[in-house]
Amino acid sequence: MSTPIRAIIIDDEPLAHKVILQYAKDVPFLEIIGQCYQATQAYALLATAEVDLLFLDIQMPKLKGLDFLRTLDQRPHVIITSAYEEYALEGYELQVADYLLKPFRFDRFLRAINKVRQQLVPKETLAASKEEQLFLKVDKRYVQIQLSSILYLESYGNYVKVWTGSSYLLTPRTLSSFETELPTDQFLRIHKSYLVQQREIDFIEGNRLVLKGGQELLIGKSYRSSIRQWLGR
Repeated sequence: MSTPIRAIIIDDEPLAHKVILQYAKDVPFLEIIGQCYQATQAYALLATAEVDLLFLDIQMPKLKGLDFLRTLDQRPHVIITSAYEEYALEGYELQVADYLLKPFRFDRFLRAINKVRQQLVPKETLAASKEEQLFLKVDKRYVQIQLSSILYLESYGNYVKVWTGSSYLLTPRTLSSFETELPTDQFLRIHKSYLVQQREIDFIEGNRLVLKGGQELLIGKSYRSSIRQWLGR
């Protein structure tokens, strides 16, 4: 999408704001435009700014998050961020996009953002965007690469190596977060450590997969059945 998702944080805990702000730095299509420490403070922002998304806590003073939602005639998309799982059903009855149970990891956060993104952007536009490019955080920069240039992705501790040939870009993300974001008709998870570009696969033999460039990758036992399904399509 050409414009970012514009979001505000509504939470009485400073640490919750810090976590979301830190995670948001690694999502190029997400912009935090406001922070509220009480739900009542959000009314002014909603009246004056264009807001696509609320990160909303439940247990807050004066006005609880779900009660706040009920007061809105027109509401943005909502992601609940709460330490209390017992309100999940009530939240979904209010048609929230997702329910994040604190403390949540970046990959789970990204999955929730992608749900909202899919609702905001027409499917054909989103598909075209995914086919074209990807932004990677490398050191202190965001680097844009073409999806078609990716051979495979390799988990490397708290980082992922994005191989584009004989070289790679190292980015501080999980492989699972890439698996959620990348189009499933182009990329295939073959191992807990590998996600490969399908059109780059040369052949599969036993428990190894060989790419057209000659790179040999192991196939994980838990992924063999899904690979057989893919081969049978």
